[in-house]
Amino acid sequence: MELYPLKFQPVYSYRIWGGEKLKTILNKNYKENSIGESWEVSDINESETKVYEGDLKGFTLKQLIKKFKGDFVGNRVYDIFGEDFPLLIKFIDAKTPLSIQVHPGNALAKERHNSFGKNEMWYVMEAEEGAELIVGFNQKVTKEIYSKHLNNSTLSEILNIEKVKNGDTFYIPTGRVHAIGAGVLLAEIQQTSNITYRIYDYNRVDAKTGEKRELHTDLALDAIDFEFYDDYKTVYDKKRNASNELVHSPYFKTNIIEVSGELDKNYTNLDSFVIYMGVSGFAEVTVNNIIYGLKTGETLLLPAKINQLKVNADKAVILEIYL
Repeated sequence: MELYPLKFQPVYSYRIWGGEKLKTILNKNYKENSIGESWEVSDINESETKVYEGDLKGFTLKQLIKKFKGDFVGNRVYDIFGEDFPLLIKFIDAKTPLSIQVHPGNALAKERHNSFGKNEMWYVMEAEEGAELIVGFNQKVTKEIYSKHLNNSTLSEILNIEKVKNGDTFYIPTGRVHAIGAGVLLAEIQQTSNITYRIYDYNRVDAKTGEKRELHTDLALDAIDFEFYDDYKTVYDKKRNASNELVHSPYFKTNIIEVSGELDKNYTNLDSFVIYMGVSGFAEVTVNNIIYGLKTGETLLLPAKINQLKVNADKAVILEIYL
């Protein structure tokens, strides 16, 4: 069997805050209500995505890595991660706000949960008028100040609240308190981890369970970065037909490509898989004279062995992700 560009069957996740946009805007195919997340490329235990077309149909990421090793993920990536796929790729639709939360770093996540930490980034695909995100603090705080506001239900007084529009991008390192607000549809790139500490959940009752969701306020206390930063939003270039740096972290690198016409890509020196997320418009990716369509809301994984390809579009925006 030969490697080729792969699309996976998404894993859809019910969320108390989920809406319908994954279906109505991104054309995802599911019957359930309140689906908040479409896991596009996932190696999370019991939520593994599987290839859904071609000779490798039904293969999970672990099975692909086991069979193809460095040809699939890159020799450098295979040396570091072995048969664990390092990234989790999602689309998220928040009809109502997510809980205010934080993710632990690598060391704490390893110690407590035998997991990677969860550094992540957001790219806003659509934002309703007045939509907001919570990212970090709006002032320097201490554990004591934070705890006082948490106990008094006045956290919003010390949190940095950002009005958002299409194209806004935020890097969320571990330790940064954050929440996606109502009316936001976004692409999320993160480490392979499902560890979230909920700090505040608006006293909501989950219709499925009839109960409030569990909070993790004590666990969160040791994970939070209490520093104040003045550069939460990512500033980036938008040169056409070029890979513009979006977020380059130690855990993943994401560029944004605005394609208009034809673009040649050469990944010979990369030694990593590449993931394309379609975030606007429609593009055609040509590999070995075979065309793979990439619609808004679709994800295409290019194995490391694939070095050269062409991208064609009248007007499309793609997130380009690799290690």
